[in-house]
Amino acid sequence: MQTLDSLSHRLSSYLDPQQINRVKRAYYYAEQAHTGQKRRSGEPYVTHPLEVASILASMHMDHQSLMAAMLHDVIEDTTISKQALSEQFGEAVAELVDGVSKLTQFEFETQAQKQAENFQKMALAMAKDIRVILVKLADRLHNMRTLGALKAEKKRRIAKETLEIYAPIAQRLGMNNVRLELENRGFAAMYPLRSERLQIALRAARGNRKELVEKIQNAIEYRLEREGINALVIGREKHLYSIYQKMKTKKKSFKEIMDVYAFRIIVENVDTCYRVLGAVHNLYKPVISEFNDYIAIPKSNGYQSLHTVLVGMHGVPIEVQIRTKEMDEMANSGIAAHWLYKSDGSEDVAPGSHARARQWIQGLLEMQQRAGDSMEFIENVKIDLFPDEVYVFTPKGRIVELPGGATPVDFAYAVHTDIGHHCVACRINERLAPLSQPLQSGQKVHIITSPGAQPNPNWLNFVASGRARSSIRHFLKHQLHHESVQLGERLLSRALQDGGIDFGQLTEEQQQLLLSASNMPNMETLLENIGLGNRVAHAVAKTLLDASLPANTAAEIYPPLVIDSADSLMISFARCCRPIPGDHIVAHISAGKGLVVHREACGNISEYRHNPEKISSISWAANVSGEFLADIRVEVESERGIIASLATRIAELGGNIENVNVDERDAHNSVIMFTIGVNNRVHLATIIRRLKSISAVIKITRSKS
Repeated sequence: MQTLDSLSHRLSSYLDPQQINRVKRAYYYAEQAHTGQKRRSGEPYVTHPLEVASILASMHMDHQSLMAAMLHDVIEDTTISKQALSEQFGEAVAELVDGVSKLTQFEFETQAQKQAENFQKMALAMAKDIRVILVKLADRLHNMRTLGALKAEKKRRIAKETLEIYAPIAQRLGMNNVRLELENRGFAAMYPLRSERLQIALRAARGNRKELVEKIQNAIEYRLEREGINALVIGREKHLYSIYQKMKTKKKSFKEIMDVYAFRIIVENVDTCYRVLGAVHNLYKPVISEFNDYIAIPKSNGYQSLHTVLVGMHGVPIEVQIRTKEMDEMANSGIAAHWLYKSDGSEDVAPGSHARARQWIQGLLEMQQRAGDSMEFIENVKIDLFPDEVYVFTPKGRIVELPGGATPVDFAYAVHTDIGHHCVACRINERLAPLSQPLQSGQKVHIITSPGAQPNPNWLNFVASGRARSSIRHFLKHQLHHESVQLGERLLSRALQDGGIDFGQLTEEQQQLLLSASNMPNMETLLENIGLGNRVAHAVAKTLLDASLPANTAAEIYPPLVIDSADSLMISFARCCRPIPGDHIVAHISAGKGLVVHREACGNISEYRHNPEKISSISWAANVSGEFLADIRVEVESERGIIASLATRIAELGGNIENVNVDERDAHNSVIMFTIGVNNRVHLATIIRRLKSISAVIKITRSKS
């Protein structure tokens, strides 16, 4: 067990005596604060903060981080306040402790909401001081080491949170050693039986592989010696959780994964890395598609190394990583290496990882500001914690890092939010490509924008980055609010106009009467609720009409609502009758959706006709932009290629086929249902007329549902 004396001895190697004394004072303060408290294992509670500080000491963290580690549970588990800590140990330490502390003074409806709110609080603290996350990771690591005393259900919950959030964060910060231990311990707690069986299989496999591993290692060492290269060659062990993940995601058997032999070669400098690469490629044939140069293009967490796969003796695949000693330290310690090297007086080695971590945390802050609530925020963060990245180039040659599976829309938002909002098309390697096409490393991406363009809600179905997702959602929420307020104003104006009151000339007294009757804080919220269909305009207007307030007899006559575009968040078109420009239409108000437009003859609107306040007069503008869906029913004589003929004819006339359904009536006749995008009734009539000219077509009708 860790003692204060053994920790002090370790700290003396890189901290001065005055700083060590401050860490000791924090320990004694915590010991007194936690008097009488015990862990589930029965040990005094203060052993936990001491162990957390010890983990941070192994990373050579500064004295303030170690003091925060000693005190990290004081605010949460004792009566001591943040203010008291600030007076005793300074504001920086108090802020660190507060950043790590959970929100205990609030009640949460669900465990998921509690987790989300606490993570959001920690993310905001991380943005102020990045050391918060290092203290939290050390805290979580010691908790995972001592899970044994907890109930099975709580073990699984903590393990799940660790695997979903804390291990990926450790990877994002380049802290490979911490990540591996969190993953393996989380896996063992979450799936004890699977972990145990894999552990037994792994021990057996290591025994069987030993001879071949030694042969390959000797061959590599001999070749490097012949080339005059001084290098350390070590066999790289596969870890339980990574084996399990590969078996699960890549659908591979344990034997297939263990058939790959992995080695790491550590050298003195970058030039030697490339010399080693040439030497091993001469020794065994490389698999060209499996080479990655993370030295020239580091990963987003600062990781640097050369990766190659070779085909060795008997055709066995050999994975080789080549890196310098500093790169190896960075790969294992990540952002913690910033303090590790800082304490040795060589701060210039590690700032890359530190800057990248800060950049990522700044991105978290932006996502938090755009997110509607903590649940949406944590969802976006989980999306962003991808282990794999793609590296693509802007037209000017700047490298942009994106999560695996990212699309041109993700790229556009990574460059700038405004470019994302206004993108309409893209070129990948100078060729036009869909905005939904997944990007691959090395591609050059050029985004084409238009000032009048705006985000499409369908983008949420394929974007891969949390930044893109949160930016699109934020825009759509703002747009929805703006459109619903506008629609609400039109509906209320119409309702008031029936009683001779001009909405534009409402007095302060009249507005207050509307707000108090509706229990709304302001007119904007009231109008938004009317636009969303949560309140009926006629019912709201009735408050004024019944109040016998002076009416403005010179009220402006409001025309019916006009539809000028297919793209509106607050006006939707009913699927039952699919109205298109040129149809006689009517609309009803639906809660949460705003106005739903139907054809006037649609049977589904009949129930609303008994509630005139829910029916709204609506018409088409003289020029309506966009594409509207229509269903047509085509009876044909069954013959080879008839669907292709119909589809070709529709496409020639500018129709866009969204869906096709075939119903074979008998051996001779079939009914084909098309859902097609058209501009208006004239466009649809032209398509129907041209389809009728095909000899196999018996009858065409526009379907009502």
